[in-house]
Amino acid sequence: MYNDNPTLEGISKEINEQQQGEVYFKAGNSTGSKHFYIESYGCQMNFSDSEIVGSILGEAGFQPTRNMEIADLILINTCSIREKAEDTVRRRLRIFDQVKRQRPGTLVGVLGCMAERLKSKFLEEEQLVDLVVGPDAYRDLPKLVGSAEEGQKGVNVFLSREETYADISPLRLDSNGVAAFISIMRGCDNMCSFCVVPFTRGRERSRNTFSIIAEATDLFERGYREVTLLGQNVDSYKWENPETQKVVNFAQLLEMVANVHPDLRIRFSTSHPKDITDEVLYTMARYENICKYIHLPVQSGNSRILELMNRTYSREWYMERVQRIYEIMPDCAISSDIIAGFCSETEAEHQETLSMMAYANYSMSYMFFYSERPGTVAARKYPDDIPLAVKKKRLQEIIDLQGQISHEVNQGDLGKTFKVLIEGSSKRSDADWKGRNSQNKMVVFPKKGNHQAGDYVYVKIHEATSATLLGEMISAH
Repeated sequence: MYNDNPTLEGISKEINEQQQGEVYFKAGNSTGSKHFYIESYGCQMNFSDSEIVGSILGEAGFQPTRNMEIADLILINTCSIREKAEDTVRRRLRIFDQVKRQRPGTLVGVLGCMAERLKSKFLEEEQLVDLVVGPDAYRDLPKLVGSAEEGQKGVNVFLSREETYADISPLRLDSNGVAAFISIMRGCDNMCSFCVVPFTRGRERSRNTFSIIAEATDLFERGYREVTLLGQNVDSYKWENPETQKVVNFAQLLEMVANVHPDLRIRFSTSHPKDITDEVLYTMARYENICKYIHLPVQSGNSRILELMNRTYSREWYMERVQRIYEIMPDCAISSDIIAGFCSETEAEHQETLSMMAYANYSMSYMFFYSERPGTVAARKYPDDIPLAVKKKRLQEIIDLQGQISHEVNQGDLGKTFKVLIEGSSKRSDADWKGRNSQNKMVVFPKKGNHQAGDYVYVKIHEATSATLLGEMISAH
């Protein structure tokens, strides 16, 4: 599964089906003495991490499988961003336990953010797992599997200040062969009061620039035509060359990846409003193959709530960044994350979030109501005092408005022609292709000619819904 954005509560059924963690990320069948099966939940970083895990296990003699019933090792890569995600993982662990009972000797492991946060609970209270491995300890997996095979629990949730897995070539699990992730940094220093990521993934550290360029080059030479540069906050990427002491920032990295080849598209996620600079925006505008799309989470449109969230920007600051994006790239699409019903939020403050959505003209958003996460600053300092019914009402208003805005934005594309990268056949019909334009909008169009996945084509739009553009291929732009 290519998970374009974090999994968040309250989105429409169609988006939920695409984004919810219950969609499994599995590797293809292969022969071998040992097999592993893996499911991933949550953000793009987790899916990227699963590819790193696949590579490490491959070196240790494990082969991937789609069938958990023949797996010697069953892994679930977890997310702690919401309570619902954790509930889903627990349900899956009980299913894995049934497989384990039918096939003694099978090992079950929990990876990722929940592993770091709930290690004791998994090992002592639930007795459902043999391995608990945090995001920075995947290199230890072969050793930990060996310990578990000998009857010992395999545990490593140590958070590193150095680990970036820069030297590991990810195993492209369940890939469409067209688009791939490249992790450019790990961890987060922002300490948003509602977020567990700094506690589960540790401090920011950036990956060696040369290893990123090498990975992008390798992917292009293997036929991939799009890469997404991943980080909790990509705009704070900063790597110092130990030989020259020259520092590479995110704008410079973007340019270097864009220069790998004009036919290699570049996307990135996620941007923090306080860090996205004009230098980044001008670099995006300068290169046709850097996609004109920015995921810029606002979380709230009210300055007081933003301060409680420790987002380190105000309503006015965010609006200035949005204005600057559209000034430099009028054709850029912006998407967002929005939280309804954060601690002490008033109705008037909620209305400011709605007005921010209208101002920013988001092409789409990931919308959810506030879910208190244990261990966060908000859980310690602020009462979760908005009634659930009020949270749901405000969330529905946000969803309804976003649906209206998305529909209007897409209607504005009628009659336009876009360069589209073919990703594969449409889910609804093998007679149609699907692909995305630079603005990250899904485009569906009838197949004709000798095109295949990975080709660029021009599509003229003749119909649009709130989620999809429909069109016809034309011979030239």
